[in-house]
Amino acid sequence: MIVNYFRAFVISLITASALVTSFVVKSLAQINPDTTLPNNSSVRLEGNTNIIEAGTTQGGNLFHSFSEFSVPNGSTAFFNNTLDVQNILARVTGNFISDINGSIRSLGKANLFLINPNGIIFGQNARLDVGGSFLATSASGIKFADGFEFSAKSSQPTPLLSISVPIGLQFGANPGSIQVRGNGKGARNLNSPIINTQDALRVQPDKTLALVGGDINLEGATLKTAVF
Repeated sequence: MIVNYFRAFVISLITASALVTSFVVKSLAQINPDTTLPNNSSVRLEGNTNIIEAGTTQGGNLFHSFSEFSVPNGSTAFFNNTLDVQNILARVTGNFISDINGSIRSLGKANLFLINPNGIIFGQNARLDVGGSFLATSASGIKFADGFEFSAKSSQPTPLLSISVPIGLQFGANPGSIQVRGNGKGARNLNSPIINTQDALRVQPDKTLALVGGDINLEGATLKTAVF
């Protein structure tokens, strides 16, 4: 009887441990590539840094595709791109909002486009370390000069990608909102999509920080001009 009770207790502990382990793994693994590109993105974890590599390169454009993309507080999403890349285009094809409360980093002077039709939240601890301009949008896709659209709404593999320059955004019927949470005074429904925050989101001088969504919601964010 005692043996059976002890065995049941041990099994319960093992089960609970497995559940906790599963929860920890899930909480850390919030950047998950999908399988829709000719050469799919890869993510490996080193400490608190998610190193994003591979993806599909066409000309100066590097395409990444994720089923989920969020960066918890204290974590970094590092796009380990080559220095000849001009534009990094990262789309989210899953059904989750991107919650950015850590750092997003890339190499060189590449522009970084983050596309999630579900919406994007930048928390008080969100930081940018990119050499080029940064665009976060809840558009359904990005259009290119040759007519190609890099869509986040299609779950089908994308056989061909573009070497052209991205020129515009394609919006669906109900695009998600873009939220920036800071510590200062708030503002809502800005007419201009271009903002620059002192304490949270910031890009290099003469570069553009643009947030384009169905609704722009600034909760205590500090704003200033695009050049500082």
